[in-house]
Amino acid sequence: MKKLLRPAAALTAALIALGSLAACGSSPTTTQPSASTSVSAAGATVLPVTSNPMNTTGTKPGLTVTDAIAENNVDPQSKAAVPDRLQFTLTNTTTASMTGLAVYYTMKDTKTGATESYYQKLDGLTLAPGHKETVYFDNASGAGHYPENKYSLYRSSTNQVTITVLADAAGYAPATATATKAPGTGEKLD
Repeated sequence: MKKLLRPAAALTAALIALGSLAACGSSPTTTQPSASTSVSAAGATVLPVTSNPMNTTGTKPGLTVTDAIAENNVDPQSKAAVPDRLQFTLTNTTTASMTGLAVYYTMKDTKTGATESYYQKLDGLTLAPGHKETVYFDNASGAGHYPENKYSLYRSSTNQVTITVLADAAGYAPATATATKAPGTGEKLD
């Protein structure tokens, strides 16, 4: 019996040593998302940013933001109630298409003063002349839907939270709007 245990122990030790050597020679390939990462896939990681990365030096008029809401949401087409989320409508009042659209929005807890900001390229969105498009930050997939941080002040604070939205399109003057979440938490269908 001892004769069988010695080779088994030696083989086990060799396998452990081989595994350790292989681990020492490899490096992890996991990449942490950067704060400026913007992905419009459902379930994407969304992290706050420390400053506005947008170049908002455009001066041409024509981009507007309206209907900014963060609760009591209604689908603009069906007029049906939908779960609470940040949503707003971008409108192009010019005769040319708008591209390079992006938003930077800041959430502020009105009681504690805590703030959190997010940047999102609106990938895939081109505003045709005279058209409007509603965008949603709800982690859903599909056109007009973008990721949100499910642990943001909007979702976690029990206080009132104001959300200031700054929208930008290449060459155009930025547009702003504000949405407010009343005290309390929890997404609900109104």
